[in-house]
Amino acid sequence: MRLGALLAAVCLVVAGPSRADEAFVTNQSSDDLSVIDLASGKTLATIPIGGRPAGVAVSKDGARVYVTSPEGKALNVVDAAARQVVAKIDVGGGPLGVAAHPSGSLVYVADWYAHKIHVVDPVARKVTGSIEVGLSPSGLAVTPDGKLLLSADRDSNEVSIVDVASAKRVAQLRVGDRPFGVTIDAKGERAYTANVATNDVSVIDIAARKVVGSVKVGDRPYAVALAGGRGFVTDQYQEQVSVFDLSSLKPVATIPVGEYPEGIEASRDGRFVYVSNWFSNTLSEIDVATLKVTREMTTGNGPRSFGSFIRVTP
Repeated sequence: MRLGALLAAVCLVVAGPSRADEAFVTNQSSDDLSVIDLASGKTLATIPIGGRPAGVAVSKDGARVYVTSPEGKALNVVDAAARQVVAKIDVGGGPLGVAAHPSGSLVYVADWYAHKIHVVDPVARKVTGSIEVGLSPSGLAVTPDGKLLLSADRDSNEVSIVDVASAKRVAQLRVGDRPFGVTIDAKGERAYTANVATNDVSVIDIAARKVVGSVKVGDRPYAVALAGGRGFVTDQYQEQVSVFDLSSLKPVATIPVGEYPEGIEASRDGRFVYVSNWFSNTLSEIDVATLKVTREMTTGNGPRSFGSFIRVTP
């Protein structure tokens, strides 16, 4: 589909402004992006994307949402307020994970097939370079100070640490088997990877550049969210979220959610955690204090939300 037609096809489901957090949910099977108001639980817009969208990253200022299309070999740039695609950048290969630099100047796209990370200038709308990492990079995360980029290299069983200034890999750490999602804490001190094949989470001391712990979780963990001093992990094959204490690294609870949970992220105030359930077509809301599911919200078909998908509205 041509970009002009794509923009024209944008369908606003509910009009009007919102001042609550919003979830931008990538729906792989319906080839679109749901915008959900997290106060009301209602879908505000459905934005056509194409190319089986999977990865998502909201810019720090909330102005842009970056969405990967693995089958379209593209990075889509979405104007968050206007609810429309404003650019489609060809990156080639198999784009999956995506992360936005805190400055807003660069976007990083993991290329599953080329085993590298593409560096994208979202203003110039072009790829400006690439960074060699391990095999099949999936999840990406940038430290809050913008100095380091972490890549979960699934088929190398490693996490690559990249110096942003030089665009060079400066460390590679052996973690569990088949790491997929990677999450960095708010202070930029520790990172957590969900290891699909060993059913655990590796804990990384970023400054020391070493793995300092491991937490057993459920079957086929996909991604990790952090809130209230705890880690929340989506266990795809058990339809649950495993919860562990970030200090002791001990299990705390398991929370039943929808079928095949994947993307997970905490609200910016840390009161809730949101989970995309791929096979249930729902977004679960977990109360961090009670560790109970408080709501199920309807999404498009095949929600994945791999990455950072929560936006705070102005």
